[in-house]
Amino acid sequence: MRRLIASTFVSLDGIMQAPGGPDEDPTGGFTLGGWTFNYWDEAMDISASGFDGKARELVLGRRTYEIFEGYWPYQPDDDPIARTLNAAKKYVASRTLTTLQWNNSALLEGDAVSAIIALKSQPGPDLQIIGSGNLIQTLQAASLIDEYNVWTFPVVLGRGKRLFGETARPSALRLIRSQVSATGVVMSTYVAGDVIRPGSFVSGEPSERELARRQKLAKEMW
Repeated sequence: MRRLIASTFVSLDGIMQAPGGPDEDPTGGFTLGGWTFNYWDEAMDISASGFDGKARELVLGRRTYEIFEGYWPYQPDDDPIARTLNAAKKYVASRTLTTLQWNNSALLEGDAVSAIIALKSQPGPDLQIIGSGNLIQTLQAASLIDEYNVWTFPVVLGRGKRLFGETARPSALRLIRSQVSATGVVMSTYVAGDVIRPGSFVSGEPSERELARRQKLAKEMW
């Protein structure tokens, strides 16, 4: 079974809306689009985290598809990112689109969860989500995402679309790789882990030291 990998940019407060430019996604009156722009440096290899879709098939939500479709097909052929994204097979989750203009694109049939389950069971390269916050939330709740590439930028945006919302399924992830850019971007890769196992730093019975502290406080009070 092939893996489903999600890659996204987020702020410190978990917002992923419009990282690339002011006009990318102003939904809800969001005015801080392009918040990643001043943090790029040579250490930030987008290919390593799947942001260029190289050797993978893309799974995109409607909004991300429309942003990509309006930009990447019109970039020069010698742009390596445009070349890989344009060539990649693309699956689009949408309830409103009926036709797709970007080459190698197809609409997912039926509900997204069932469609992705079917895609994962088929032979082929790994599946790659880029952006597509609503789709990530839907598939995370269904425990279908195997790996997360989360690049956390040192900004606080306050409002906007978040990576995980109230519908997120509680789950433990395992960090397998992390790197920090010269500009302070933390590039982390997580794989699906296990259930969250709550614990407590307070034991059922107080220690001798704690008992002595309580007795001392009681004497001071009286």
